[in-house]
Amino acid sequence: MNLHQPLTVLAGVGPKSAEKWTRLGIQTLQDLILYFPFRYEDFKNKSVFDLEDGEKAVLSGQVVRPASVQYYGYKRNRVRFSIQQDQVVIGVNFFNQSYLADKIQMGATVAVYGKWDQAKNSLTGMKFLTQIDQELQPVYHVAQGISQASLVKLIRQAIDEGLHHLLEENLPQTLRNRYRLLDRVRAVEYMHFPPDLASYKQALRRIKFEELLYFQLPLQLLKREQGQAGEGEILAYSPDLLAQAKDQLPFSLTQAQEKVLQDILADMASDRQMSRLLQGDVGSGKTIVAALAMYATFTAGYQAALMVPTEILAEQHLESLNQLFPDVPKVLLKGSQTGAVRREILEQIASGQVAFVIGTHALIQEGVTYQRLGLIIVDEQHRFGVKQRRALREKGLRPDVLMMTATPIPRTLAITAYGDLDVSVIDQLPAGRKPIITRWVKHEQQDQVYSWLKEEIGKKGAQAYVISPLIEESEALDLKNAQDLQAELQTFLGQEIQVGLLHGRMKAAEKDQVMNQFKAGELNVLVSTTVIEVGVNVPNASIMIIVDADRFGLSQLHQLRGRVGRGSIQSYAVLIANPKTETGKSRMKIMTETTDGFRLAEEDLKMRGSGEIFGTRQSGLPEFQVADILEDFPILEEARKVAQEIVQDPDWRTNPLWQEITWNLKEESLLD
Repeated sequence: MNLHQPLTVLAGVGPKSAEKWTRLGIQTLQDLILYFPFRYEDFKNKSVFDLEDGEKAVLSGQVVRPASVQYYGYKRNRVRFSIQQDQVVIGVNFFNQSYLADKIQMGATVAVYGKWDQAKNSLTGMKFLTQIDQELQPVYHVAQGISQASLVKLIRQAIDEGLHHLLEENLPQTLRNRYRLLDRVRAVEYMHFPPDLASYKQALRRIKFEELLYFQLPLQLLKREQGQAGEGEILAYSPDLLAQAKDQLPFSLTQAQEKVLQDILADMASDRQMSRLLQGDVGSGKTIVAALAMYATFTAGYQAALMVPTEILAEQHLESLNQLFPDVPKVLLKGSQTGAVRREILEQIASGQVAFVIGTHALIQEGVTYQRLGLIIVDEQHRFGVKQRRALREKGLRPDVLMMTATPIPRTLAITAYGDLDVSVIDQLPAGRKPIITRWVKHEQQDQVYSWLKEEIGKKGAQAYVISPLIEESEALDLKNAQDLQAELQTFLGQEIQVGLLHGRMKAAEKDQVMNQFKAGELNVLVSTTVIEVGVNVPNASIMIIVDADRFGLSQLHQLRGRVGRGSIQSYAVLIANPKTETGKSRMKIMTETTDGFRLAEEDLKMRGSGEIFGTRQSGLPEFQVADILEDFPILEEARKVAQEIVQDPDWRTNPLWQEITWNLKEESLLD
């Protein structure tokens, strides 16, 4: 027997039954054995004297009052009986489980898992136990038609038959000794059926280390691969021309910007292929650093490509680069361009007539050929996974790659999601920027906010964004929607104030038209969904109002707030929300206390977890089965060190650790 066989080799599992288990992704014996619980119920027998009101626990005792069944309503009933523990008589109630009455015998010792009611001296039963054979009971994710009991029974059958012994060990003895880790067979058995809490903790630690090591290995291999000398182009840029360009800027770079620029230039001048992530809070000035890196590439005789998520942003960057470097030939490449226009642009890129190419993801699609591509800058692409980053680095002449994000990423996440990149941070705002004043108000104060907005527009000529989480009314959610909000604001503010609408369902041309009207000052207020979240720059916009702000996470609120405060005038953010949970209230409170994106990102990670912040599938973050990158950061660090130790060995392919660790993996599959 081997673990790749279907479940039908188990007694009692036929073809039809086996099909049911595919709903959980279980097709083979190995899938079954490695399908771990997501939590455990503590079924350790407790004393009634140790319980707190509302606590869930197991109480055992002798049945001293027989079970009776009381029926009321349609298919509703209650089973009542009493048990005695240490001279204390405890009432027990089970609802809608009348069949239990036949199992409860006078004088028998039973155990009940349930919720303790201190005032009534009673237990509301959740599970009836004739005996406690295991203190920790596993709880698995199940699907419709699959019960916990049937899944536990099947896994118990596989473990009792010793099928887990067919699992091959995938961690070397040297590592298991170093970190005092269980062997794989025992760890898997204890994950399902731990004899005690200590055994479960040991098993969990072993499985987490294994998961995190196998995640870190391909990242460190990628980092080694791209960091090798001779793999990249040496961009011999002109320091003199670059210094002249910096002197002509209308402002001086901050110390943080200068340091990051020097890191990037050092990478470009080396014969290693740059692979760097540039993190900078909203408004920290990443764009000018990127522009100077592009100009340095131009002075070296190479092309530079700047890739952004939207066409609006691409046009905005082209405009900025035209102002900074009017003499550098540049072109805009968009997905909406077709026919002769597109062919002409592709010819200009392929022939080297243009030095700067700005556009959306169309820049790296097939059919786009560069004459001499030296640098690719990817703006706001924290959703790029490891595979996409590798494809990017292999474009053309293996160009240097600079990824940029204004979504502050806590070190915990950066080391996980971007372990294959070097990370630079701009942690300083340009001089003269005034911190955005943030206020949280309840819905009852909304009219006061609108009155203040009307005054700011009338007296100071301010422009404002008003953000709504929905486009159209939803019966399921009692939220303001963008279309109603626009009509409401237009009525309140009066016809002399122009209120525009922008949302994701509009066509690209319509979005561009509205955005250009707002930038030109033809619209005073822009009601929008979060399509304006990334990168849009309107210096005169100084007010950001977010309706139903508790519907957004901290990182998203911070990104939205960053659309204002771009000029020298004082800017404001107003959060309108009546959060119903403590987490929601905490989010609103911390937004008013700090404008530090990194602190907010840490808080967001604690409140929501990494998958929710990034959208795990989009970000390249793994969906771990048992590991948690926030709680298990110390294990992640150790796994990273081991992975580095292996791949940094000059003879890494013959390294004993590598030889043992990849018993079932080829180098190519690791890098897929």
